[in-house]
Amino acid sequence: MPFISVEDKHLTVLNLFTSDEPAKQDRLIEEMTKIVNAATYEGWMSSTVHAGIDGIGTLNFIQWRSGEDLEARYAGEEFNHRTLPVFSEITTSIRLMQNEVAYVLTTPALGGKVEIGPNRDDYTAFGVFPVTDEGQEDVIDALGAGQEFFTEVPGFRAHVVLRGLRARGLDGKFVISYSQWDSKEAYDAYTSVPADQQDPRRVAAQNRIRAAITGQPYLNTYKVVHTRAAGE
Repeated sequence: MPFISVEDKHLTVLNLFTSDEPAKQDRLIEEMTKIVNAATYEGWMSSTVHAGIDGIGTLNFIQWRSGEDLEARYAGEEFNHRTLPVFSEITTSIRLMQNEVAYVLTTPALGGKVEIGPNRDDYTAFGVFPVTDEGQEDVIDALGAGQEFFTEVPGFRAHVVLRGLRARGLDGKFVISYSQWDSKEAYDAYTSVPADQQDPRRVAAQNRIRAAITGQPYLNTYKVVHTRAAGE
């Protein structure tokens, strides 16, 4: 199964697809699974397909050796004449986001290792935050070190912050948050705490984020449904 860490220095690509019908989400998962199972691209390391829970759509968490390898894939006939046309038919938006892992936090039991795969029962929370050029690093710090209190929150498992490098379908700088929880109940309990009862550290982090974002963040929750790594 794929692992996420700061030390590995992989190029992490998050392909975010939204749609307007549950049947189209099923089709997205079907098409993504076909591509993942047939993947033999130079420099491709792993792909992990997520099914949307609160919102209709999919998320593909992909690890590449380098940006050059990814651009070779984007320049290929299959991607431009098969992959993109198929996805364009069944989506309302496509965002292909290249990132580097900037921060990882886990419970002590996980020992700093973030594993992703359908063998786990993680309830995954995901967010894309559009930010100002000068505010990107502050948002990374606010989402990361500013939320180290997560380890005290019941049901928390792991949290990853990614620095956006470049994207198709998304303009400007961005930061991504990817978190794993024991269950929907645990995540909802955390997100539903009234503002006047929230931990001051949480309030401070949120204020820093609000000061640097340029638009409405995209937030959704997911379940991992398929994964495959090179050589499998």
